[in-house]
Parts: sequence; structure tokens; C-alpha cells
Amino acid sequence: MRGGDALRRDVLRMASSAAYNVEKRQGRPLTDDEYLAVLSREVKTRRESVEAFRAGGREELAAKEEAEIAILGEYLPQGLTEDEIEALIRDAIAATGAASARDMGKVMGWLAPRTRGRADGKRVSELVVQALASADLAAHDVGTH
Repeated sequence: MRGGDALRRDVLRMASSAAYNVEKRQGRPLTDDEYLAVLSREVKTRRESVEAFRAGGREELAAKEEAEIAILGEYLPQGLTEDEIEALIRDAIAATGAASARDMGKVMGWLAPRTRGRADGKRVSELVVQALASADLAAHDVGTH
């Protein structure tokens, strides 16, 4: 706050307030994972705002939201690379025995605690759909379907 960075101050106040509101609703202090979930939700909200602002031609507002995402990102664990996400998806498919798109829920349930705060859930979901479609096609080609 003493640094005079008003944007940083405001973003951190909003995040702190969001965490406080969740604590009040739950009636107990948050765990570290729950704090990460709050921060991740704040980032997700801002990403959606960036898309909406860009679609509306409001680049200056989109840039402000991206600056806020960068500030919040400093308090989140290091993000996963695309290769790391794909490796986790392969592990999830193997661990859950997923064979088709119907198994999406099982795979996402296995992945969620491992990617929370470290990868965009929307992107993870897209990659899982692709991986399961490939597995479904391979199974169909072999004739086991």
C-alpha cells in the first residue's frame, strides 16, 4: 500500500474481501487450498471479463483486467505447461479406466485437485474432450466398441 500502486492495492483488497466472504459463509477459516480456489475464481472472472471487453471493443478495460490477472497470478502456484497438462490427462485416463466421452466426469474429478490453481479449467476440459475423443475413435477402430 505504501508503494503507491493503487491497482495492486485494489486487486489485493478485492481478493481479500472475496476470501473473507467465503469464510463468513462457511463459518470457519479457509484452508490453503480454499484460498487458492478463491484466487483462481477471481482470475477466472477476470478472464471472462477480458473476453467480454474485447468482444465489445473495450481494449482499455480488457488491458486493466489482464493487469489484475497478472497481479493475482503472483499469488498462485506456478502454472502447468501444456505438456504437463497432457501428461496428467493421460495419467487420469489410465487411473480412471476412461474409454469414451461418457467418462469425462471421472477424468475431470481425478484431474481437478491436481490442476486447481495451476491450469485454466476450461483449457483442461478442452484437452480432456480431445483425448477422450481420440480414445473413443481408437476403441471404435479396433472394434471393441
